[in-house]
Amino acid sequence: MRPNLRLYNTLSKQKEDFKPINADHVTLYVCGPTVYDFAHVGNARPVVVFDLLVRLLRHDYKRVTYARNITDIDDKIIEAAQKSGQPISEITEKYTRIYEEDMRALNARMPDIRPRATEYIDQMIAMTSRLIDKGHAYEKDGHVLFSVPSMADYGALSGRKLGDMIAGARVDVASYKKDAADFILWKPSTDNQPGWDSPWGRGRPGWHLECSCMIEDNFGKTIDIHGGGLDLIFPHHENEIAQSRCAHDGAPLANYWMHNGYLTVEGEKMSKSLGNFVTVHELLEEFPGKGEAIRMCLLSAHYRQPVDFSREGIKQAQKQLDRWYRLTKNVKAEGIKVPEEVLAALRDDLNTPRAIAALNALAKKAVTDDTAKKQLKSAANLFGVLEQDDWFTQVIHLEYIDSKSKLFPPTLSKERIEKNIAERTEAKKNKDFASADQIRNDLAEQGIALLDGPDGTTWERK
Repeated sequence: MRPNLRLYNTLSKQKEDFKPINADHVTLYVCGPTVYDFAHVGNARPVVVFDLLVRLLRHDYKRVTYARNITDIDDKIIEAAQKSGQPISEITEKYTRIYEEDMRALNARMPDIRPRATEYIDQMIAMTSRLIDKGHAYEKDGHVLFSVPSMADYGALSGRKLGDMIAGARVDVASYKKDAADFILWKPSTDNQPGWDSPWGRGRPGWHLECSCMIEDNFGKTIDIHGGGLDLIFPHHENEIAQSRCAHDGAPLANYWMHNGYLTVEGEKMSKSLGNFVTVHELLEEFPGKGEAIRMCLLSAHYRQPVDFSREGIKQAQKQLDRWYRLTKNVKAEGIKVPEEVLAALRDDLNTPRAIAALNALAKKAVTDDTAKKQLKSAANLFGVLEQDDWFTQVIHLEYIDSKSKLFPPTLSKERIEKNIAERTEAKKNKDFASADQIRNDLAEQGIALLDGPDGTTWERK
């Protein structure tokens, strides 16, 4: 019998039983980054939320195909290239690599499909032509626009009146538009902008068109789940639906729409002007080897609710993970079923606060119960944590040292720690206990604890 997974569907505004199109194969698409700069911590929230969903789906279903796109053609990218003097390809390659490395550091697995917008130009031209032929789009002055009035139920996802949506989005009322709500499918490129030949002249695609075409090419007309941040409901996802449904004679783009809530930093909206704008890259430098703690912090609130992010929250999550790691040290959990209370929480629209409470209850039992230790490890792995072998022995890499950080000096390395331990062992053999104690104290000041045991001395980060 299939487990009862319930998900909140933004389209219906209620929780629904999840029923995939194919009972043995779930399809999922999540909007990815526009790669021209470092990803901020708010960009990481949908990554860890939908990574957790995919882990749960893979636990419950035979096959799951997960796609997350890369937008590598966009006006922001063009602007970044013009300011820096670098080719667009160098900028997009650099920030795609950094983005994927940073998300892996949060223990988010790579999607099965990572389509790039520039690889789908032909498909975008083809869909645009289809929409023109079906009377849902028109060309004017080298621009091709989707005709919003041609779709009777436009706006169903956001549930707002068209006039309100236009005002809220500050839609540009350009001379080439027949209606203020119409949006761009294709636009002309100047000589110093990237462009591709099309029936409407040299140009480039509109942002909304990219995802519709990537989904169509990789999955067909309809997928099971489409995800992204709350800020994408309008206009991006609303416009994706319009393009895809009108190109496919009314077939839905996705049966379930999921959106994660906003992120604040210590109670305030994240903003460069407020000085609280934080990138994932910066946090990984500040908390080296502790991406799982950042992940826990992002999953501490229910995904549909706002989450308040802080460095103190990361420190508290690290302490929680320290405890779990110590309880499950050398524990093997292969073949151990995830306890039902954890699964029930996650199957209830990814109720992560309830799941974390169940994990803490398991940790309490695990103090004296070996079976509970295995269950804790199994359940935590499903949650995407307790997957590091070197949690307590990660040290900062020299290339990531932040000159403002007081956590670790540039000279600290695994090799130096092991050398200090050997020097301390030799000092103890020579009964030079003062030197041995000094080495212990020096390492302790730098966040390294020495653990003496019958098999020698090991170490871990505090």
